Amino acid sequence: MTTPARQITVDPITRLEGHGKIEIFLDPKGEVERAYFQVPELRGFEVFCRGRPAEDLPQITPRICGVCPTSHHLASTKAVDDLWKVEPPVPAKKLRELMYSLFMFEDHALHFYILGGPDFVVGPKAPKAERNILGVIQKVGVETAKTVIQARKKARDLMTYLGGKVIHPVMGLPGGVAKGIKPEDLPRFQQVAEESVEFAKFTLQLFRDVVLKNAGYVDVITSGAYTIPTYYMGLVDANNHPNFYDGKLRVVDPSGKEFAKFDVHDYTEHLGEHVEPWTYVRFTYLKKIGWRGFTEGKDGSILAVAPLGRLNASEGMATPLAQEAFREFYSTLGGRPVHATLATHWARLVELLYAAERMRELVHDRDIVSTNLRNLPTHTPDVGIGVVEAPRGTLIHHYETDEKGLAKKVNLIVATQNNAARIAMSVEKAAKGLIHKGLVDDGLLNMVEMAFRAYDPCHACATHALPGTIPLQVTIHDSERHVVAVLKNAD
Repeated sequence: MTTPARQITVDPITRLEGHGKIEIFLDPKGEVERAYFQVPELRGFEVFCRGRPAEDLPQITPRICGVCPTSHHLASTKAVDDLWKVEPPVPAKKLRELMYSLFMFEDHALHFYILGGPDFVVGPKAPKAERNILGVIQKVGVETAKTVIQARKKARDLMTYLGGKVIHPVMGLPGGVAKGIKPEDLPRFQQVAEESVEFAKFTLQLFRDVVLKNAGYVDVITSGAYTIPTYYMGLVDANNHPNFYDGKLRVVDPSGKEFAKFDVHDYTEHLGEHVEPWTYVRFTYLKKIGWRGFTEGKDGSILAVAPLGRLNASEGMATPLAQEAFREFYSTLGGRPVHATLATHWARLVELLYAAERMRELVHDRDIVSTNLRNLPTHTPDVGIGVVEAPRGTLIHHYETDEKGLAKKVNLIVATQNNAARIAMSVEKAAKGLIHKGLVDDGLLNMVEMAFRAYDPCHACATHALPGTIPLQVTIHDSERHVVAVLKNAD
């Protein structure tokens, strides 16, 4: 007599921004039949931004998320630059990039030490009560914890100086920025930049000592359960080096060959959005291939962004120390591209070093204390599109307005949405690779969660449509798991 199929629910999932759950369905033999990564929360920013003055959107859209408001603020600011066809002065661009380098630095540090890091620093199967920042402090020591806190605090203090507020900044204006750096305050920026480079080097060494020297961890990182070959996308400069603030979008196929390279204004020719009835997240795919389901490899149309996606889509780093770390990353993991999802944690630390080095370059640039901060817009607004690389990947803001600058259409293609299909595939593949004969425990389920945690997803950002615009199905079961009702909203 066969045992009836069982269902395992992980709700809530942990150590991410937003809400979500994992539903795992087992066949009669206890093997994983399907696993779903579901996001039930909603945001309505694309809808309630309509009718608002476009110049207000750089202050409205950051409210989507308290973790990555700087990404939305600057993507939105670039969109309103484009809307009014006004080019900011060079010093204003450099101040924006400095602000963004500070943000990327402190956000990557946040994820490594607090969200993703506990899985390796403490251990993926450590007791639940220890898999957190307190467990990390116990493992690395109080002095190291103080170093982490101080590094992030100093970066955030400078973000407050530039942005007015560290959360929901107000620095960006159409055509420039609201505030510059006083010459007498520049030494403080230069000192923090130097300290940030040292902190990034320290963190990479910690990763080598704690993770790379542990053969068991390396085996997990490179295992088939966490490996998915897909396409990759990221912003690159003229040399195909990652650039967080500006550039062209470059896509490479699973072999690392360039598939496309395009200006963000052409994104609708390259990126499509697919919906499924079991989640509020939309799935980005490569439009020129077409939606082919959750299919790995070159035959699919799934792409990945975030640190691993950016490194795979590039041909090197723009700063010397980060370039050394880039070479070490790929030589250790067998060459480019790397398809191991958990290697994203290491890629994030390569970017941490790049952000610190870029910060150091900018604070020694003579334009950084210029008072030439804004060009006033004169163009009649119509369509504006802006792009940045959020810590979680490529972020696009697309606005269309009437002649008075009131928003008629707002479309946000967010990083987690770009990663959503690969996240869903990663969770299912990890579940199938780890769960056998129906045997599960808390540590094993945490290892399934590790498959999404590497992406540092932000579901508050990704679920940005109001009810009624994305199909959702709710199935109601009785105590015997018989379906008693199916509720759907309109497609």
